[in-house]
Amino acid sequence: MNKKIVNMMTPEMKKKIAAEISGLTFTKNFRSATAEEWYVFLPGYLDPRTKGAAGKAILHYNLYGNRDIFINTTIIFDDPALYKPELHPLVYSIADEVVNRLVGYANTLLAVHAGENSYDAEYVR
Repeated sequence: MNKKIVNMMTPEMKKKIAAEISGLTFTKNFRSATAEEWYVFLPGYLDPRTKGAAGKAILHYNLYGNRDIFINTTIIFDDPALYKPELHPLVYSIADEVVNRLVGYANTLLAVHAGENSYDAEYVR
């Protein structure tokens, strides 16, 4: 079978992704022996209620256990503009970058909450 691979990402979406990722910043809100919570700031999006961070990332880990376990990571986007189905490539790219920056190369179970763009993923080194 000879299937064609079609790139569904438009040049405009690629520019939007690049702009959001280049402006992506974090602030640590909370840390305990088993978890961290980070506010995720994006240049084009914000929490409509607080006018602050567009979302948060929560990392659950076990410092006392085996280094080969998964880190459970949850990313919650609060801006409903990110819930639009046509922005799934943007949400996916931002979540991927958050995992790369905050978790690094550790095995990770990821849950992204972004309305219709919600998904689960597994990162294995």
